[in-house]
Amino acid sequence: MAVLEQATARRVRWYRPLLLAAVAVCAACGLVYELVLLTLSASLAGGGITQTSLIVAGFVAALGAGALLVKPFLGHAAATFVAVEILLGVVGGLSAVTLYVTFSFYGASGWVLVVATAFIGVLVGAEVPLLMTLLQRGSDGVDAEGSGRILADLNAADYAGALLGGLAWPFLLLPLAGQVRGAALTGLVNLVAAAVVAGVLLRTQLGPRARRSATAALLAAAALLGVLLVQARDIEVDARQRLYDDPVVAAERSSYQDVVVTQRGDDVRLYLDGDLQFSSVDEHRYTESLVHPVLARDPRRVLVLGGGDGLAARELLRHPSIEEIVQVELDPVVLDLARTRLGDLNAHALDDPRVDVEVADAFTWLRDPPGGAFDAVVVDMPDPDTPALGRLYSVEFYGLVGSVLAPGGLVAVQAGSPYSTPAAFWRTASTLDAAGLAGTPYHVDVPSFGDWGFVLAQAGDAAPPLALSARHPATRFLDEAVLAAAGVFPPDRAPQDLEPSTLDQPLVVEDMRQGYQG
Repeated sequence: MAVLEQATARRVRWYRPLLLAAVAVCAACGLVYELVLLTLSASLAGGGITQTSLIVAGFVAALGAGALLVKPFLGHAAATFVAVEILLGVVGGLSAVTLYVTFSFYGASGWVLVVATAFIGVLVGAEVPLLMTLLQRGSDGVDAEGSGRILADLNAADYAGALLGGLAWPFLLLPLAGQVRGAALTGLVNLVAAAVVAGVLLRTQLGPRARRSATAALLAAAALLGVLLVQARDIEVDARQRLYDDPVVAAERSSYQDVVVTQRGDDVRLYLDGDLQFSSVDEHRYTESLVHPVLARDPRRVLVLGGGDGLAARELLRHPSIEEIVQVELDPVVLDLARTRLGDLNAHALDDPRVDVEVADAFTWLRDPPGGAFDAVVVDMPDPDTPALGRLYSVEFYGLVGSVLAPGGLVAVQAGSPYSTPAAFWRTASTLDAAGLAGTPYHVDVPSFGDWGFVLAQAGDAAPPLALSARHPATRFLDEAVLAAAGVFPPDRAPQDLEPSTLDQPLVVEDMRQGYQG
């Protein structure tokens, strides 16, 4: 009898710590699944504030639903917990590849995102009631105070695990494994946790049939996720290729975006998160129109914000007055491509000794820029179709741009399409004006983009004229006549005076979406 009591006491001592460790692991996996959904929402559908809020709110609501739905199964807490963890490992592990493939084949994955959010949320919500029941079973003679202590331990382990998951996704899983493999690895961790709980902690609470069923289900689920890990690269390549008309010759998921280069014959194209950045067939129209007007006063020192493909720097270096270019680009993956696969296209501009490349966020860099003022600034940022990009089209951002501009200096900003997104285009012009940079809007035809617009601005109340330097080099597209015509807008795209976009109210982001929807 004494030996049996000692064995029982030892079991009680390690039962709770191990089960709490399992709680932490499961919580980490649950949060990773939510972050997977949010990441995919951003990369596949733009991930706006509304969509992000709906995912978070939907996930939280599903947690509550899961807690209620599991109540009838608390009498079989051990078997139910193992089943929930196996389902969660499979559904969570397959979530990324399912969403990605659905988007690639059908062009939309919103319904899959909703279903995945609801299903995963319900399963994660079922965990806490089940674990609370299991913890109380492992503690003899629990009173009200004891229940409170158990709940405190459970919450602490749950939140600690959530912290680990929140750190693991952006700093470990996503950069090292990517979205598809990262989700699959998390699913495997979930299955391992379920196996440990079933085989070690809950062995006595599961009957022989339940143990056999759990073992078979765990092995099948692990095999499924294992196959996904092995085949993930091929699946991603096949699915990605369906998104692009031309063969994909380079693709990488950076810490910030999905970077893809396609090529068919002489047509090389760069895509960021699926959005076309340029086509080598007509990029000279865009690049010349962005760069040469800002060189009208023969600047010596120029700042380029964005433009990591090196095309703006290439065009700047052709101007005889240029002595120094400071290039600020956030994504090192884009810079690596600019120096390698895109090197011939940009004439290896980023390797020129006159170009100083800074890998940094432009907003942060502008708050404390090294060196003196700049004679000209070129702002070549992606379209503001997400809140993260919208901040780079705000009054606050353009105010910082103005603060580094030397007296008499010019600023050129890519402002999107005055035809397909007119509100975003004219709001950019209004935002520059609100920041103290009087602007002159202009637009040209770029076949890959359609009607595309820019704003040339300077500090003060007087907008600068559209002109080219007397020293400007030979150009393939832009000359004085084309530039003069670029300042004329037709009646159906007449100028609009709009409220500026700010950090507090990033109106330009919603403008972009309404424009594309229209």
